[in-house]
Amino acid sequence: MTLPARPIRSVVILMLTPLMLLAAEPQTEHLYRLADDEQHPEATLDDALWMVGSWTGTAFGKRFEEVWNAPSAGSMVGMFKLFDESGASMYELMVMTVEDGTLSLKIRHFGADFTAWEEKDEDVGLKLVKKEDDALHFGTLSFYRRGSDRIDAYVLFENGDELIERPIVYERLASP
Repeated sequence: MTLPARPIRSVVILMLTPLMLLAAEPQTEHLYRLADDEQHPEATLDDALWMVGSWTGTAFGKRFEEVWNAPSAGSMVGMFKLFDESGASMYELMVMTVEDGTLSLKIRHFGADFTAWEEKDEDVGLKLVKKEDDALHFGTLSFYRRGSDRIDAYVLFENGDELIERPIVYERLASP
């Protein structure tokens, strides 16, 4: 018995619909966002294990150092320092946890004198919008694993109506 084309097409559309709901849409070449009806992907801290370690590189015309610790007590903690020959220009403290079944990244920024940029009870809170084998996308921040010793990250900035992504290249520091 041959089935008519219409029911098969309907079945294919119904089968693809859940996949489409999990697919984040691009907002720039390397950064993604959720559409209004999309859900955050399921994820655990194990999905971010490749970020663990000490890293260095360039960002915004300056050098940086970043360290991520291994998961413990339900979180990963990261520290970032941006500097040049005149000294540190900013610091970040980051905490990655699992909230509502997906990764949550909270960031607090500090000036060179360690004065917080955000208010005492505020942080920059990002949730995972897309997960790939070698990439984690948090909307305005994406991390791409490029082998065991390199990560390419992209940060989104707004300039009026223009969205600008800025690259950050991480290289793993050799263990002492």
